[in-house]
Amino acid sequence: MACLLAGRSSGSAMFPLTRRTTHRSLICCLLLAMFLPSLPASAKRDSLREVTDENWEEILSGEWMIEFYAPWCPACQQLQPVWKEFADWGEDMGVNIAKVDVTDQPGLSGRFIITSLPTIYHCKDGVFRKYQGARTKDDFLSFVDEQKWQAVEPVSSWLGPSSILMNSMSALFKLSMFIRRCHNYMTEQLGIPVWGSYVIFGLATLFSGLALGLLLVFIADFVFPSRRFSSPDYYQKKQSLQQARLLQQQEDEHEADGEEDDDEEEDEQEDMWRRRRGSPEGRPEPKGHGFSDEALRKRVVGNRDDEDDEEDT
Repeated sequence: MACLLAGRSSGSAMFPLTRRTTHRSLICCLLLAMFLPSLPASAKRDSLREVTDENWEEILSGEWMIEFYAPWCPACQQLQPVWKEFADWGEDMGVNIAKVDVTDQPGLSGRFIITSLPTIYHCKDGVFRKYQGARTKDDFLSFVDEQKWQAVEPVSSWLGPSSILMNSMSALFKLSMFIRRCHNYMTEQLGIPVWGSYVIFGLATLFSGLALGLLLVFIADFVFPSRRFSSPDYYQKKQSLQQARLLQQQEDEHEADGEEDDDEEEDEQEDMWRRRRGSPEGRPEPKGHGFSDEALRKRVVGNRDDEDDEEDT
C-alpha cells in the first residue's frame, strides 16, 4: 500500500499498471452486470415452451401439458400467471409445459378442434387427454404427480392430431386464416370494397373448382385408363362387333321380308277362298266381283240365252 502511494505521489511507472488493472476490473464488472441478471430470466423463458405448426410433432414423445390460449381472451389472461408458475415445476417433475397461441397457429387450432379458450391437453407418448379440472397450480401439480390423467378417457385415434382427418382440418383452418388475411389486406390496404372482395373470392373459387375437376379427371384417367388405351386389340374387337351387328340386322330384315311375303300370300289365298265361298257373312258376293267388264258382259249375255232356252222349252 505504501508502494502504491509512493508511486502515485512520485509519478513512477506504477501508475500505468494500476490504470490498466482498473480498466480491466471495470470491464469485468460491466460484463457481469449485463449477463447475470439475464440468466434467471432466460431460465424462466425456457421452462415454458412455445409449440408451433413447425415443431408440434415434438409433443408426440414424452409427457406434456399444453395450454391453448388467445391474447384477447380474458380467461386466458387470468390463467397466464398460474401457468407460468406451474411451468417452473415442470423440469422437477419431468414434464414439458407448453402453450399455443391459436391466433398465430391456426393449423394447431384445427388439428386439436379448439372450440373454447383456454383449453388444456395432457399428452403422454402421443396419447392425448383433455384436462377438465380446476385451473390452479396445485391442481395441475396433483394431476401430473398423482397421475390423475389415467382416469381420463383418451382422445380416439381417428380424432388424434396425427390422423388424416385432423390433418385435413388443420389445412382447412390454415386456408381460412389465409383467406381472412387476404380479405383484410384487400379491404384495408388496397381500399377494395367488401362486396368486391367477395366477388374476387367467388371467381377464384369457381376457377379453382374447375381446375381441380380437370385434375381429378386426368388422375382418374391415368390410374384407371379406358379400354381403348389398355387393350391393343380394342379396335379389332370393336370392328368385329360392328360386323356382327350388321349381319344380325340384315338377317332380321330378311326374316321380316319373308314374313311380309308370307302374309301377302296368305292374304291372296284368303281372297281367292272368299271369292269361291262368298263373303264371311255367308252372303254371296255380288256378281262381277273380281271380273273385268268384258267378261261380265259375256257372262250376263250367256245367262240371258240360258233363260230364253228355258222359256222355249
